[in-house]
This record gives sequence, C-alpha cells and structure tokens, in this order.
Amino acid sequence: MTKIKDVTTYLESLAPRSFQESYDNSGLLTGDSNADILGVLVTLDCTEAVVDEAIGLQCNLIVAHHPILFKGLKKLTGQNYVERTIIKAIKNDIAIYAIHTNLDNVHLGVNKKIADRIGLKNLKVLSPKKNTLSKLVTFIPKKNAEVVIQSLHEAGAGNIGKYKNCSFSMAGTGAFMPMEGTSPHIGKANDFQKVEEVRVEVIFPNHLESRIMSALREAHPYEEVAHYITHLENENQEVGSGMIGVLEDAMEPMAFLSLLKKAMKTDCVRHTVPSSKTVKKIAVCGGSGSFLLPNAIGAKADVYVSADFKYHEFFDSDGKIMIADIGHYESEQFTKELLEEVIREKFNTFAIIFSKTVTNPISYI
Repeated sequence: MTKIKDVTTYLESLAPRSFQESYDNSGLLTGDSNADILGVLVTLDCTEAVVDEAIGLQCNLIVAHHPILFKGLKKLTGQNYVERTIIKAIKNDIAIYAIHTNLDNVHLGVNKKIADRIGLKNLKVLSPKKNTLSKLVTFIPKKNAEVVIQSLHEAGAGNIGKYKNCSFSMAGTGAFMPMEGTSPHIGKANDFQKVEEVRVEVIFPNHLESRIMSALREAHPYEEVAHYITHLENENQEVGSGMIGVLEDAMEPMAFLSLLKKAMKTDCVRHTVPSSKTVKKIAVCGGSGSFLLPNAIGAKADVYVSADFKYHEFFDSDGKIMIADIGHYESEQFTKELLEEVIREKFNTFAIIFSKTVTNPISYI
C-alpha cells in the first residue's frame, strides 16, 4: 500500500518546503504520515465542508494549496472554522497536507498553470529567489574525476537555468600523509603522498545537500573526502515569485481581457487603463501579487495579471502597465488540476478526486 509519506515526499521533491516564504506553513498539518492511503481529495482550501466531502468519499488525505493553519493554535475548542476543521479531520483520521508558496515558487507550479491557460510562451520567473543555492568544491584523483562528477550530476548538482551537467574543473596536486589506523586508497600509513588531483566545483539547490554529499562519498575513492560547501546569494532563475512570458501575437487590450476572462473562468476583472494600444508581454502571479508590481513594470510587461490589489495600489500602475485583477480564488482555482496531474503521473493505486466544494468566500451579483 502507498503511504501518505510517499505522496508528500514526492510532492516535496517537486516543490521543496525550503522554497516556501517565511510566513508560510506548508507540509503535513494533521495525520499519520505512515498511514496507508485510501484516497486523495484535492482542493484549493481545506474547510469543514471539504473534510465532510473527504469523509463521504473515503479519502483519508486532503491535499490543499492553502494551509488551514497559518499560526499556532493555543486551544482546540471549536470556536472558529479553523479549529472545527482541524478537530473534524483528526476525529476522522484524515490527513491534511498543504503545498502553498513552495508550489507558487517553482517553475512548474501555480504561475505556469495560469500562463499556460492564457497562452504565454518563453516563460521566465518574474522575481527569482535568492539564497536557495550552494556550491560544492571537492578534490578528486584525476583518474576518478569523471565518475565522481557524473555521480554528482545524477544526484542533482550542476543545473543552472536551462543548462544541466555544469561544473568547473582545475588540475592540481594533492598532498597528504595517512596516519596509523587509516586505510588509504593511495599509499600507506606514514608515507607522504602527492597525487594528481582535480578541483571540481558544482552548484546545487540547498535542499539536495544530503543527497549530493551521499553521492560524493559513495563515488569518491578516498577514505576522507576533502570538500567544502558555500551558501550562495545568487538568484535561482528556476525558483521565485511570479512569471512572465509573451503572447504568440499582440492583441488589443480589451481583446486580451476578454481572453483572460474566458481562460480563467471569471466574470469580473478589475483593471486599470491600458498603457499601450496593443499588449504582448504579460506578467502573472497567482493569489495576492501586488508586491510584484514593480517587478512587472521593471520587466516592461504590458499587463500584470494577479489579485487582491487595494484601491490605492491601482494608482501605482502610473500609466506604465495595465493591472488586471482577476480575484484570488479565480487566479488559483486551476491549482487543483495541477496537483491532480502531478500526483496521478506518479501514483495509480488509489483514487485522486477533485473537491466539488466551492471554497471561494466571495460572491458576485
């Protein structure tokens, strides 16, 4: 039987929790990670109604985009919808797993889903995230270098943007003296050695550090592997907030808004006055995205599609860009499809069901 932890581990291989924002609370919020999965219910929000739906469908894992728990609970007395939802899930042995800003921040995530629906091409992260990369430097006997480097690549090191298997190598001489009690690959105890070695440098995502080090130690011939790791401030071009791309053909602004309404299944788009006669370069951010408006303007986007703009924030477009606010729920509603697709691609031994509960707290007339 597939365990809950099998699914959550897989999801975190696609959207590592280390990529979430500091305020977020993604991960397993309730439930036993070692429990067998009976069925998975996929939803945007986890509410009491969604838990009821999971009970009726005999799904014991709810995968939600938004965490039901953002802050610590000091009591569980059922005084609000958060407490009632958690109590009901625990009573019925239902695990709740949230995959929020970490899914927002990966290239295959929420923003790509929006971009795909409105037909954007040549996609790039709008605001790349810093402090997610590290550099490994190690020293390998020349004759073993190719094997060790290949092992590091297979573990996930050496990917830079659209390039893979990247590394830097420089020849040199390693010197060492094995002491008593060692089992050196080269030489013997108390004999000073000089060996032709290669200094190798590779970049890797921080969350893969243990895997990279395991691969290094397994492939490296030395008993003691000389290495050091440096955490980098470099921007990670594959991880970050928002996304930007281009339409296949330029469109009149009102025609684009009509396309947007249809693609995102919304009848309401709040927008500013168009800043140009045609639009082609489009920036997007699912959920509350007003913080990325300067990035969208800086990238010379014609339109910025997001949600939750306040009244005065619309003035910040300043004639430089058209803001298109499509609503928080509307911008992220297709995240359910995304989650279903990635889970089904890996697992086929249990039911994966879309929640039919509409969790949008906002109604329009």
